[in-house]
Amino acid sequence: MERPDSTEGTTRRPGSLTDSGKGALLGAMFLMATSAIGPGFITQTTVFTAELGAAFAFAILVSVVVDVAVQLNVWRVIGVSGLHAQDLANRVLPGAGYLLAALVVFGGLVFNIGNIGGTALGANAMLDADPKVGGAVSALIAIAIFVSKKAGVAMDRIVVVLGAVMVAMVTYVAVTSDPPVREALQQTVLPDNVDFLIITTLIGGTVGGYITYAGAHRLIDSGISGPEHLRRISRGSVSGILMTGVMRALLFLAVLGVVSGGAALAESNPPASAFEYALGEVGVIIFGVILWAAGITSVIGASYTSVSFLATFSDWLGRNRNWVVVAFIAFSTIIYVSLGQAPVTLLVLAGALNGLILPVGLGVIIWVALRRRDLLQGYRYPVWLALAGLATWVLTLYLGWESLGGIADLWQ
Repeated sequence: MERPDSTEGTTRRPGSLTDSGKGALLGAMFLMATSAIGPGFITQTTVFTAELGAAFAFAILVSVVVDVAVQLNVWRVIGVSGLHAQDLANRVLPGAGYLLAALVVFGGLVFNIGNIGGTALGANAMLDADPKVGGAVSALIAIAIFVSKKAGVAMDRIVVVLGAVMVAMVTYVAVTSDPPVREALQQTVLPDNVDFLIITTLIGGTVGGYITYAGAHRLIDSGISGPEHLRRISRGSVSGILMTGVMRALLFLAVLGVVSGGAALAESNPPASAFEYALGEVGVIIFGVILWAAGITSVIGASYTSVSFLATFSDWLGRNRNWVVVAFIAFSTIIYVSLGQAPVTLLVLAGALNGLILPVGLGVIIWVALRRRDLLQGYRYPVWLALAGLATWVLTLYLGWESLGGIADLWQ
């Protein structure tokens, strides 16, 4: 079994990419976006739209701006240095990389159980399949990707295809539900209601935990790194976040069209009921396809990225990386099937830990940008970008503080 494909070793002009390199860059963008667009993303967007109505558009805008600041810095520092986040952390403070890896892997494992649960619910809505069977079969599909001879290429292609399918289907539902677009545009800049807790929740859900590093790690694993690729690195980071923002905006409009018509969403499954209100029984099937696609791409993203935090710690892990990913998926599936559902307490705990991972990892990134030019191959980091990242890091400290409160509540 080969490791994820690399573009290194090919003859090309400095800064140019081969066709496989371009595919890997596109795959990194979609891996970041689809890792964020999981089952929780869909439920979260639906619930917040029902709660805030058109004013939720402002929260989406603010979260996208912050997300861009985070990913621009993360992709640029990791991409230019050519080092994984845990290796950068260990260079900055010995041992910090192991702490960061432990947090990411634990959070990724627990969320992977929830992602497999999402594929199970999606398969049930699509095909009326038994949830345990649907989850197990979906996990086998994800495993098949990583046991293939060209695992990296297969992963890149499937996340691109399924990402495009999700966007197309949500666009169709958004148009069909006939949302009040003019009101949504007005509320984007002049909201009637601003909920900062919802904004911080969106930020944590889009660039928290393993999601922060999914695209950047895929990028350097593909051999795309160094100052000569700076323009593509920056463009890829922004494009991936904008793709996530577009998906959230379309889903917001789809649900807004439903709730603005007076429909009351079912508390047990708000997204499914929104799609059913919009399109009837066909809407439930479309919801199933979207949820399944969101679930399986998040399984791929969570597993790949979590293991990327371990692969550099030993030669054995590096050589057998894809088998470790397979074991990661299989272990997550066994837990899901044995419990029948994702462990709620652990999911809450993992969500709270995401709020801690973001300031820890982003703090390392900003420190490297400001103080460790030696790790950036001599590249002079833009002061404005580092300061934007620093301001964002202060915000993540607030998120981390809120997460500590959530962790404390679990043990009361």
